[in-house]
Amino acid sequence: MAPTGRAVVIGGGIGGLTAAAALHQKGWAVTVLERAPGLEPVGAAISLAPNSLRALDVIGAGDEIRDLASRMDDGGLRTPSGRWLARTDADALARRFGGPLVLLHRATLVTSLAARLPADAVRTGTPATVADPGDATRPARVGTPDAELEADLVVAADGIRSAVRDVLFPGHPGTVYSGFTTWRLLIPVPGAGFASHETWGPGRIWGSHPLKDGRVYAYAAAVTPAGGRAPDDEKAELLRRYGDWHDPVPAILAAARPEDVLRHDVHHIAEPLPAFHQGRVALVGDAAHAMPPTLGQGGNQAIEDAVVLAHHAGDLAAYTAARQPRTTAISRQAVRAARLNMMTGRAAGAVRNAALAAVSRAAPLLFLKGFEGIADWRPPQAPYAARKTPDGDHPKEHTP
Repeated sequence: MAPTGRAVVIGGGIGGLTAAAALHQKGWAVTVLERAPGLEPVGAAISLAPNSLRALDVIGAGDEIRDLASRMDDGGLRTPSGRWLARTDADALARRFGGPLVLLHRATLVTSLAARLPADAVRTGTPATVADPGDATRPARVGTPDAELEADLVVAADGIRSAVRDVLFPGHPGTVYSGFTTWRLLIPVPGAGFASHETWGPGRIWGSHPLKDGRVYAYAAAVTPAGGRAPDDEKAELLRRYGDWHDPVPAILAAARPEDVLRHDVHHIAEPLPAFHQGRVALVGDAAHAMPPTLGQGGNQAIEDAVVLAHHAGDLAAYTAARQPRTTAISRQAVRAARLNMMTGRAAGAVRNAALAAVSRAAPLLFLKGFEGIADWRPPQAPYAARKTPDGDHPKEHTP
């Protein structure tokens, strides 16, 4: 495969746009095909950990995103009554992993990524699929309603229901239901002032996080059969499930309108794909390794995929070798985390909560170990060091 050439990216989400920006930076002629009429993402906010911020540094977007995002400061884990089970130390996390955890609207990130591409690089309203993955002797072919495109590299970033994945690996079982559904909302909340927190109840969780622009990002998840919907509306469903939980949950729900609430069942890839590439086609993000959101790493891993793919664009076997073991391990860790925080039994939950509280008191920094091997990842090329330390200094960048 040529070191540069024509790349076609199927999917204009975070993973696809990051891959397009990274390839464009390396001299590839890039075309992004997005089936939706615009790039406005379905979703609310996204948390970015030091690992993905370092990946964004590679394409020159890291500092801009840090400036646009809100830093997730000290908060912690609570019970529905409001009792703190564990407190987080944002400065300790930043020192340990080389930067903070930040939160921003997905649309802000998408806008920043798209701005790094030529004006004519993105074609919206253009569904696409792989007609031929190609090989070392012939280009790949991508079918669209208007024409068929040839490409030296195809990046499939078409999400959890990836049609390209089905073409490349028709015998793979695809995704499975993770056992729970999620709700998300991003709204202004009058008088909101609180510490970021996640709250665990029997078979249910809730998270509340203030954003830099004054809005609040909240999410919830509950163990429920797949395909369920509220008999009235999803705000009413949230009130039934979480309306009597601690402040600020009732205030957030009071400020929400039914149309503000997004609901989606959670699915993940339980059986890893045999590879993340075939021929001249590479899968990134959810198309390759959809995982539960319990570690907050789905979008982060898509960003990592993108910069590693650009680095190995001439050798897709090296891309698979670099990404498959890591994302498989993180996905399995996310599944284990879901079993822990979505426990339905009250007795088991009480034991879990007591253990969390005891560990938090005895060794508060022990919780950071769960992010070791995840948040401390570094891309295969510089620049990638988080520029800003908690006290505002700018350390020297590391070299690999």
